[in-house]
Amino acid sequence: MLNALNALSEDGSLIQMPPWRNMWLIGAIILSLSLHCVILYIPLFNKIFGILPLNASEWGLVFAFSAPVLIVDEILKGYSRFRNKALYGQAKKD
Repeated sequence: MLNALNALSEDGSLIQMPPWRNMWLIGAIILSLSLHCVILYIPLFNKIFGILPLNASEWGLVFAFSAPVLIVDEILKGYSRFRNKALYGQAKKD
């Protein structure tokens, strides 16, 4: 879901193109998180899916493994902007 936020723009940062510009995506993320929580925290669904609810430290691990997706992609987008500026800036001078 965090990677979906990165897909808003190929080389624009999340700061440049805030997520709320695509409310359909925000709605889909909220719906997905809601369904995850229903499956995780309603005992009937725990039994159906054979899972146990996550505690706070386990949620921390989920975010610890998910957050680097945002960081790495922002670095790659920054590099892409720098490279495009160098390439297209040089072409305009020639």
